[in-house]
Amino acid sequence: MELLLSSYGASTILAAVSIAFVAGAIKGVVGFAMPTIMISGLASFMSPELALAGLILPTLVTNGMQALRQGIAAAWGSIKKFRVFLSVGLVMLLLSAQLVRILPTHWLFLGIGLPITVFTASQLFGWRPASIIRNVRAEAAVGALAGFVGGMSGVWGPPTVAYLTAIETPKKEHLRIQGAIYGLGATALFLAHLQSGVIRAETLPLSVGLVVPAVLGIWVGFQVQDRINQELFRKVTLWVLLLAGLNLLRRGLAG
Repeated sequence: MELLLSSYGASTILAAVSIAFVAGAIKGVVGFAMPTIMISGLASFMSPELALAGLILPTLVTNGMQALRQGIAAAWGSIKKFRVFLSVGLVMLLLSAQLVRILPTHWLFLGIGLPITVFTASQLFGWRPASIIRNVRAEAAVGALAGFVGGMSGVWGPPTVAYLTAIETPKKEHLRIQGAIYGLGATALFLAHLQSGVIRAETLPLSVGLVVPAVLGIWVGFQVQDRINQELFRKVTLWVLLLAGLNLLRRGLAG
């Protein structure tokens, strides 16, 4: 902690800890949005590269908690069920992570933020698809998009959640699949950014220090999530997803 304070300052660390806790609590309720909240919040008072480094370990640990909440067998079943999404997304994440210092991300934010916002807003205003079933091509396409954006920005939740919501995945499976998908993605992100240089001696202490508030936050969120039914879970998920989409649009327009 002394190293963190000397490196970043007390007020910066307090703000970062608060953001990690809030992000963890929201993730505990709906299963996602931690990277979106953390990258947006942290990048408002530190460099985007440092913000990206700060979210990686908290995201990795909390996704493990989420994926394994119903046990290893259930998590493994989810991994097998969505293996196409995972494999395609993993390849794209590893490739795009190497471009994080080269390509501007605002076009990516606009490209993903607009369809996510339109999809969630239409659902909240009453539109529901007549029947959307799992499709290998669609799953591969969404996995590729999520992986590419995730490698560039650390944010891969919105396309994943939109897809799971569209195929009407039950609450517990929805959360477990998210945890498994994001957990493997977070592992790949950590390894990729060891290679890219985002994770290094100067940035690692911040990421380690934010694990505890993130874990406390997700535990609080789990208690809330256990008490809401499927329909309320769907509505809360859509509202959080809408805010995430709007935030991506904001970041894209800001350049």
